[in-house]
Amino acid sequence: MATLRYGTFAHLPPLTDEEIALQVKYALDNSWPVSVEYTDDPHPRNVYWEMWGLPLFDLDEPDGVMAEINECRAAFPNHYVRVNAYDASLGRQTTALSFLVQRPAEEPGFTLTRTELAGRAQAYGFHSYATTKPADTRYSANGNGANGTHRS
Repeated sequence: MATLRYGTFAHLPPLTDEEIALQVKYALDNSWPVSVEYTDDPHPRNVYWEMWGLPLFDLDEPDGVMAEINECRAAFPNHYVRVNAYDASLGRQTTALSFLVQRPAEEPGFTLTRTELAGRAQAYGFHSYATTKPADTRYSANGNGANGTHRS
């Protein structure tokens, strides 16, 4: 089964922690604040993931971001985790870089649904297999989901 293609490095093998740190360093060198987010519903239209803490401003080295990434991974081992970098140089906040740093061990995937409409027209949509389970149990093998920790 194909894996979810999401973010800047979607068609590359998963990044190592060293490679993640290099990308974070690139973002920091460009004065882009970085945030860490997670979700158990990676539907392509689900753009609002849960934030892990607040965005990280005024950092020079990626160590602080890597610590936050590792804390989020530990708290949510069966979720998707991504890193975003924001560029405000044009007078508005835009996403300059976004990539996954963790996937769940099992990714159930998506199904394509087709609806017949009037006049032989057809409408298509995506449905995540994961959403057939309750939130926080979608990617766990034993159905227990995350360990219940949430950071605000």
